[in-house]
Order: sequence, then structure tokens, then C-alpha cells
Amino acid sequence: MCGIVGIFDTHGNREIDREALRRMNESQHHRGPDEGELYLETALGMGHRRLSVIDLATGQQPFLNAARDVALVFNGEIYNYRALRDELTALGHVFRTKSDTEVVLQSWIAWGSDCVRRLRGMFAFGIWDRRQQTLFLARDHVGVKPMFYSLLPSGLFVFGSELKSIMTFPELSRKLNPRAVEDYFAYGYVPEPNTIFHNAYKLSPGHCILLKVGEREVRPQRYWDLPFTPSRPQPEAEVQAELIERLRECVQSQMESEVPLGAFLSGGVDSSAVVAMMAQEGRDPVTTCSIGFDDPDFDESRYAEAVAQRYHTRHFAQVVDKDDYGLIDTLAHLYDEPYADSSAIPTYRVCQLARQRVTVALSGDGGDENFAGYRRYRFAMAEHSVRSKVPDAIRKPLFGTLGHLYPKADWAPKMFRAKTTFEALARDLVEGYFHGVSIMPDRVRAQLFSEGFRAELQGYGALEVMRAHADRAPTDDPLSIIQYVDFKTYLPGDILTKVDRASMAHSLEVRVPLLDHTFLEWGSSLPSDLKLRGGEGKYILKKALEPHLPHDIMYRAKKGFSIPVAAWLRGPLREAVRKAVLSQRMLDTGIFNRGFLEEMVSKHESGAADYSAPLWSLLMFEAFLRVSLES
Repeated sequence: MCGIVGIFDTHGNREIDREALRRMNESQHHRGPDEGELYLETALGMGHRRLSVIDLATGQQPFLNAARDVALVFNGEIYNYRALRDELTALGHVFRTKSDTEVVLQSWIAWGSDCVRRLRGMFAFGIWDRRQQTLFLARDHVGVKPMFYSLLPSGLFVFGSELKSIMTFPELSRKLNPRAVEDYFAYGYVPEPNTIFHNAYKLSPGHCILLKVGEREVRPQRYWDLPFTPSRPQPEAEVQAELIERLRECVQSQMESEVPLGAFLSGGVDSSAVVAMMAQEGRDPVTTCSIGFDDPDFDESRYAEAVAQRYHTRHFAQVVDKDDYGLIDTLAHLYDEPYADSSAIPTYRVCQLARQRVTVALSGDGGDENFAGYRRYRFAMAEHSVRSKVPDAIRKPLFGTLGHLYPKADWAPKMFRAKTTFEALARDLVEGYFHGVSIMPDRVRAQLFSEGFRAELQGYGALEVMRAHADRAPTDDPLSIIQYVDFKTYLPGDILTKVDRASMAHSLEVRVPLLDHTFLEWGSSLPSDLKLRGGEGKYILKKALEPHLPHDIMYRAKKGFSIPVAAWLRGPLREAVRKAVLSQRMLDTGIFNRGFLEEMVSKHESGAADYSAPLWSLLMFEAFLRVSLES
């Protein structure tokens, strides 16, 4: 696992500034502490920070072919590289190393941009081909590994594994993108392909860029999409057997490493399934790591311990203080743009713990998206069932009126919080889903922003992100549509971003077997009632795992990796929140309505309303302004 950077002169005739390239590369030192190298020629410079995992002796980068006219920087792991190397050898290609890096380079030489369609793994890479005067960038199918880029006014094209690498260029504007700000306060992150800044972008998952000397337009192209092609009907027992066989193969393919390897074990279904498959495949005990909390309302460590005992793992657990909020500034530095998922704190800690024991860890991320495990899928389908029974002419005015009239009751038990449900029922599937997952509903964002900032948005709303993806979804099944939307937004923008930055902060490589794209293709083909049945998410996954995991691991209430944000903001962070949210720094942006900021802070402090999610997002936005933007 590594960090990569590059500078490409689209004019094709300027020398690259070595010092500028070095600054880019060193900004990502944490991603690869083992080695750091640069490569420069006319019009092209590449840099690489290496965390050695496979082919420790000869896997150095930037990597060049024997003729030294094709150069590669690569971040990730290719799990089918041995099979590809055999195929390429049969075509006459000669290999100098045993690394997957050389396989990527030779794949480009053999197949050009179609090489990405043959790769199975997690990756982000850049290839310079002097023969064709071409720069090629690619990001893996689901976005496990990141890639940022910008075409500067001078004609330089820059790219890197983290936003901070390309932001080392003063030429890149620090002006905030108003649409990205609106997106952030709706989702809690900035969805692909935008970043918080004008003219800086993320390469979307499953996309590549082919840029030739003389071209001044960057046109990302999609090379893969989640198909949702229905499979032939099968008895459930056959589906269960195939699921385990495929899962076992995915885990096995990702266990190759020349450095210590282990797994995260939260005690949930997905991480427990990965550990079970690892234990059944390996000869040595699996090293597992988990985080517990000193507050039993948030602690799930006993479930992780039960799986560890069943599979005789070398288990390491650490109890952290539930009031572990001292990481706010650290997180702002790691994420480079505002990021409001508070579970980044325990994720950072479990990566810190794991790195003390291993260099590579397998994770259970992806099971909820692929097999409909989130509770919000259950709620969305229940709402959709009601919508389908009530004609639009009646439904929209009826539930719209009820949503408007029903009091907002954050303080009440969830069963009495009907306002949000009524509002969702007045909307269609996608808008209702957006309304349900937004950290700050439309009505709150409308009050949050100043009149001047709302004018800058020119009518834009964050719903447009989900709407665009839903319109392109290759399915008309309601559950599949919202799964597809999550694969394009929440998974890469929140979950995978969180794990990448937290793990790389500790120079830890995290692999995700459940996000193997061939496994995802198969999972997407299954009927929706095998994923969500009778209110039970991940139905077929749990049934398949019954011989492998304890019943209470799979069928207990899902907690998630949560922390007590609402209590923090009324307790130990009370003054810090007031100081940050109402700071001159925030007001000087011109984004916010000061009166509503004061109202949210006061009502949350008094307990009159629960504004924990909006206030946390504001706290992290202020940290971004202070730590990342002004540093």
C-alpha cells in the first residue's frame, strides 16, 4: 500500500520542478514510510511512497519497463496478478520481478486502457507512456483506493492519493465549491467526483482518464459498473453454498502477504464472516483486533471475543474512553476536506491498535451495501410499500400536510418521531431515501445558510447527486436502486474514505474481501427478497453463515461503530462547540445564518432539540477551515 503523485505538462515541453514533486510526495509520507522515490523526464514527473507488502526486495517504484519508455506509479494490490503474469508470459512478456506492480505495467503494454477490465483488486495508478505521449490514470471498481486530480491554469495536470498532495500547488484555488458545501451538510462528506475546492476532483470509482500531450480537457470514462443483472432462479440451499464458496475464495485471494497479516473483528456479521473464512483457510491462528468502549451502551467487544474464542484467534482488544474526542484536529488534517462521520474516531483507534501487531488487515466492509444490511433499507422499503398503495394525487398532499403540521420531536422515543416519516412518504423513492439519510434535512439546511450563500447555489440541492445516480441505475427494483445509489455515494465517499485515511495514518494496509468486484457482481444479481426478507437484512448471507457463526452474532440488533456525540456536545465539548460554531472564522465564510447557528447551539445545550448531527458537522467544518485550509 502506498501513496502516489504525479505532474504532467499537457503542453509536452516543460521541465518538471523536482522540488514541487518532492513536496507532493512527502505530504503523503505516512502512506508509505518504507521508501520514497521520484522519476522525472521532460513533461512528466512521478513520485511514490512505499509501504512494502509483496516483493519486498524488487517492488520499488516508480517502475519502468526495460526500454524505459513506460513508467508506472501504483497504489494497491492486484489479487489475480499471478494468473495475469502467466497470461502475459505466454504472450511473450518478460518479467524482472515477482511484483503485482510489474503486472500492471505489462498489462498496459499488452492491452492499453482495457487493462483495467482484467484487474481484480484495489488500486489507483498512473502510467506514462512516452511512445504514445499519453498519461493514463485508473481507480478500482468500487473506490477502495483514492485518486485526486486537477488541471491547473498553467496547463499542468497534477494527481495524487490524497487531496493534500495536489493542494501543495499555490496555483490551485482554495476557493470553496458552494455545491460541495451543500453536499457536505446533507451527506456528511463530499461525494465523488467533487472535492470541497473548485477545480480539484476525485476520480470516481470504476473510472479512468486518458490524457494526451496537447489535450486541455479531462474526460473521465467509466470502465465498470455494478450490473444488477438478474441471475437464474436457484434453490436457496444452492445460493447459500455458492455464497460461502465465493466468499471463501475472495478471502483466500486476499491473504497473500510477506508481512504480518490479520483482521479487524468488531463482532458484527461481516467482520466475523471474514475471520471465520480466514481461520478455516490458514494454518496459523489469525491475529484479530477490536476496540471496546468503557460505556456498555456502545461496547460490543463481548461479541468479538466470542468469535475469537470459537476460531482460536490471537485476539487483541483495547478499551478506549468513550470521550475520545481529542482527535478532532487530527482527523481534520487526515481528511483534507470536511468529513462528519464520527465513527472515524474509533476507526482511527482500531487501525492504531492493529498496526502494533500487523501490517495488513482484512476488513468486513461492504456486506451491508451488497446484502442490504442497513436498517435504513428496511425503513425505505416499508415507506415504499405505503407509497405504492396510495395514489400520488392523495399521497403527496396528505403526507406532505401531516409532515408540515406534525411537531418535530427529537426528544421523544423514535416510535413517536413521525414528522420525518410523513415527510418521506410525501416524496418518491429516491427523494424519500435522501431525506432519511441526510444528516441535515432540507428544512434545516434552508435555515443554516445565509441568503447570499443560497443565491450562490442557484437552486442546486444535494438531492441531485442521488437523483443522477438513480437515473443511471441498471435496474428498476426499488431496493436495488437505493443499493446502487449507496455504492456510488455512501460507500466510496464515507466508508472507504474513512478506512483509507485512518489506516494510512498508521501505515496499515486494509483489504476488503466483501468488495471484490466479482463477488459484488454476483451479489447484485440475487433477488431482493434474498437480501431483505421479513425485515431481516442480509437474509441470505446470515443463512449461509449459520454453520460458521453463533446465532446471537448474526441476529442481534445492529449497533454500528458509534460514539456518544449528543452527550459530548452537551457535556465536555459544550464550550468548544459554542466557540467553534459561532467563531468569526465560520461567520467570515459568508455561508451561515448566525441567528440559526445560535439557535441550534442553545436548543441542543438545553435539551430542547437534538442537533447533534448538524452540530458535529459544523464542528468538523470549522476544524477543516482551521487545520486544513489555513495551514
